[in-house]
Amino acid sequence: MATKKKDSSKELEVEEIVSKSEQFIENNSKKIIYGIIAIALVVGAVLGIKHGYLIPQEKKAEAAMFKGEFYFGKDSFNLALTGNGADYEGFEAIIDQYGSTKSGNLAKAYAGICYYKMGNNEKAMELLKSFDGSDNMVSPAITGLIGDCFVNMGNVKESISYFEKAAQEADNEVISPVYLKKAGLAYESLKQYNEAIKAYTTIKEKYYNSMEASDIDKYITRASQLNK
Repeated sequence: MATKKKDSSKELEVEEIVSKSEQFIENNSKKIIYGIIAIALVVGAVLGIKHGYLIPQEKKAEAAMFKGEFYFGKDSFNLALTGNGADYEGFEAIIDQYGSTKSGNLAKAYAGICYYKMGNNEKAMELLKSFDGSDNMVSPAITGLIGDCFVNMGNVKESISYFEKAAQEADNEVISPVYLKKAGLAYESLKQYNEAIKAYTTIKEKYYNSMEASDIDKYITRASQLNK
């Protein structure tokens, strides 16, 4: 019986784990005057850069992104990445030209997902790690996808920290349960059943209204039986 329990843990497929993946200035007579002049110059330069360069760049980047998002939505990942040879240059070109803009940053996420979908996990991970976000939806999903890349590369152990980080960053019932479940499955594949039970139990107790919570008892039961 024990052998069957141990064997069943080996049946956890990698696909099961994967399927469920953005101040300044403070300064006695002359010094104050010089300070004010310096501040005026700095502020003028900043405004000049913002209005003369950054805002136009942002608008160009937004326009360039439109067709890429269209191709991405159609699962035409290669076209989204490299362009169509006519009126769209691709997410990679957008990153090169407008990487300092919000759209350029978002292009890193899109490009990373494209590479992931195309099976290039190393390149996907490089781009996903370069994405800079702080929201509780997109950013955690990107963090979790890095975990999926590690799984695909055979490094399940490394994936767990990304799944758990994604769940913590999100802290909502949409994303957190997804990555807690991935973490649990990853723990199970490593035969760390106590940790798997903790991940599943967090879903049950903290995110009980989520879709993942609807059948989480069977995962808790399985991990508990395997832990005997």
